[in-house]
Amino acid sequence: METYQIIAIIGVLIFIYFIFFRNKNSAQKEISSLNEIEYVGSSTMTFDDVAGNYEAKQSLLELVDFIQNPEKYSKFNVRMPKGILLYGEPGTGKTLMAKALAGEAGVPFYAVSGSDFVQVYAGLGAGRIRNLFKKAKKSGKSVIFIDEIDAIGKKRAAGNIKGSDEGDRTLNALLTEMSGFADDSGTVVLAATNRIDTLDKALLRPGRFDRQIEIMLPDKNARKDIIKLYLNRIKAEDVSIDELADLTVFFSGAMIENLINEAALLAIRQGSDRISGEHIKKAYLQVLAGVEKKDYDNGMQKTVTSYHEAGHAFVSRYLLPENKIIRVSVIPTSKGAGGYTLSTPKSEEIMTKGKIRKHLSVLMAGRVSEEVFFGKENITAGAQNDIEKATSLAVDYVSKYGMNDETFINYQLLSDKLRIPLTSVENSVKNLTSEIYEKVFKIVEDNKEKVEKIAKLLMEKEVIYQDELENLL
Repeated sequence: METYQIIAIIGVLIFIYFIFFRNKNSAQKEISSLNEIEYVGSSTMTFDDVAGNYEAKQSLLELVDFIQNPEKYSKFNVRMPKGILLYGEPGTGKTLMAKALAGEAGVPFYAVSGSDFVQVYAGLGAGRIRNLFKKAKKSGKSVIFIDEIDAIGKKRAAGNIKGSDEGDRTLNALLTEMSGFADDSGTVVLAATNRIDTLDKALLRPGRFDRQIEIMLPDKNARKDIIKLYLNRIKAEDVSIDELADLTVFFSGAMIENLINEAALLAIRQGSDRISGEHIKKAYLQVLAGVEKKDYDNGMQKTVTSYHEAGHAFVSRYLLPENKIIRVSVIPTSKGAGGYTLSTPKSEEIMTKGKIRKHLSVLMAGRVSEEVFFGKENITAGAQNDIEKATSLAVDYVSKYGMNDETFINYQLLSDKLRIPLTSVENSVKNLTSEIYEKVFKIVEDNKEKVEKIAKLLMEKEVIYQDELENLL
């Protein structure tokens, strides 16, 4: 073999050697980097920065002393909860509570999302869990916060003998790490979820997330405190906090913050240096219904929409007179609505069987009015959103609340347990909606003149309010 051939072969071998080790090192670095998660290092927020949720704050406040002085509790063999699960509707302030706890205690705050641990590579989710707890232990006293824990903590399938599912690995790693740190470490694990019913039982047993705190939608007093908190951060005038608290029934803290932020943006667009009550009212309508269009077809669409919204408005007043009808409009909005009827209950109401049936009636009233005045062949697609809401509420009425007269069963749970479709739910929902539709049809038919009065006023003015509706009827 010639010398130049030998040199060429050696050169190729050296090239292959370097390529192999470079790729190997790159792969190791990539895996190492995948194990790393970006953490929020600290929190300056305190419980004074969080309005409402008084009971939840009180429950978390005692943990501040435990984090700062864990030896005081271990001396008396008192075990504080290692894990606290915050659950409730989206936007109620679960993440704010976690930040406030860490800020109040003045300790490092490790905030991650459950989705950070959902990986396509085997073992990476579990590796990230171990890495998270390793960093927290090095910090000493700390707060670990896992948002959307249902992403990794869902119930494991019964009879899963493989034991190699990636989700199970990640969950097992979390359970092991929570059992692994000492009672006097001063480390507390918080987690948040909107779906506590989907979590594995092993997560909720003592020694894991052994304290569960519901973060609820704010009541009127809490809404007033939240409104004051956000209004104090901006310049505002002529804003009735009581009136705004009444308007925002069933609003979460995040929705209230968004409403005031939208009002501030409106004020800026108009060149105002302060937010007024009018800005907030306009923002309220835009948040719920969308921005009203300035140019739209005034022909047949306006006529049909007027009778549709008149049906909603009349049946709402007829069946739920205690509700306040804020505004009835036939002006199309940016959210795709041809018109809308905005009404709010006087206060937080208990959802009784009768109330749910009345709400279903109001949802159906727009389509019913179209049928009464224009005939069955001329009903429009304008009731699409009403139908979606009515179907969802009717399914809950039958399958979750057990309010149909036939059985006392949670069909959703039954379906999950037996893994079978439940056609009886479909039949019950059909029977319920048909029965209510017939009753609403009779209400509108018997009060055609009154519904038509509302419709004609809407065609003339396009927008009417509670006082005008009362005077008209």
